[in-house]
Amino acid sequence: MGNLLIGSYLAKLDKSGRLKIPEKFRAAIEEQFGKDVFITSLTDDSVHVYPLSVWTALAGVTREGAVHFRPDVRVFMLNVNRKGNGNEIDTKGRVLINQALRDQAKLQSEVIVIGMTNHLEVWDKARLDEKLQGQPLTDQDFETIARIMSPGKDE
Repeated sequence: MGNLLIGSYLAKLDKSGRLKIPEKFRAAIEEQFGKDVFITSLTDDSVHVYPLSVWTALAGVTREGAVHFRPDVRVFMLNVNRKGNGNEIDTKGRVLINQALRDQAKLQSEVIVIGMTNHLEVWDKARLDEKLQGQPLTDQDFETIARIMSPGKDE
């Protein structure tokens, strides 16, 4: 359980846009994946910090490449790579979030960093609170989630 990225922590961006990754997340990332990360946004409302090996597996970079000929995948890759950039966690545990990503996600100085098992999401706290209040989970949502997350169960 020590290597899972779970929970949330308040953090700050410095004036240059560098995020100091909360220590528990930093230790887990560096221990399991190393210091290289890919920082992008999939939805424009938050910034995603992926260990590079997680990102390459997710994006299919390690496959033969035929998947990149699909128009939908190509548009996806264009979007995330246009906004995103590779980075390395520095000796102080920081990564730079570029200005375009900070602007789109409306990140100011105080942010919330949420572990999503194998990557991090960085949110403006007020924006996240508004999103969660506007989209409460229903009983049907919980049933769907239970079905998806139950190993060996058919949908």
